[in-house]
Amino acid sequence: MINKVRIEIAAVSENEAFARSAVSAFVAGLDPTVEELTEIKTAVSEAVSNSIIHGYSGGREDKIVALECSYDEKGIVRITITDTGKGIEDIEQARKPLFTTGNEDERSGMGFTVMESFMDKVFVESEKGEGTRVILVKTLDLNYGM
Repeated sequence: MINKVRIEIAAVSENEAFARSAVSAFVAGLDPTVEELTEIKTAVSEAVSNSIIHGYSGGREDKIVALECSYDEKGIVRITITDTGKGIEDIEQARKPLFTTGNEDERSGMGFTVMESFMDKVFVESEKGEGTRVILVKTLDLNYGM
């Protein structure tokens, strides 16, 4: 690792945009392509909104979502989003497209699918009643434009 940042935000939907922008600004030091940056921002947005919506049942300003972001000299970006919410009862089921624990009229159930389509790896650790940790990994093309 050559650089790392940790941010804690209140678990309210207004902070989703901040989280996305903060991670984007941090990763910008690696000079990612617009496409890489957009993919990272989208995956972070999904992970943070899932923590707020599902982990904390719609958000609670007295609860925290933690973001850790690091990168190394090889351009490997690792983003960890952690909450201490409800946890995921069945991770395998939650990762299936169209599955949601929220209101089906308002939620598409595509959060993990979106994250997995934009990142190289997505790891999910969760314990019911204890919270969830989502780890997003992407290797940037450091030779872009050379």
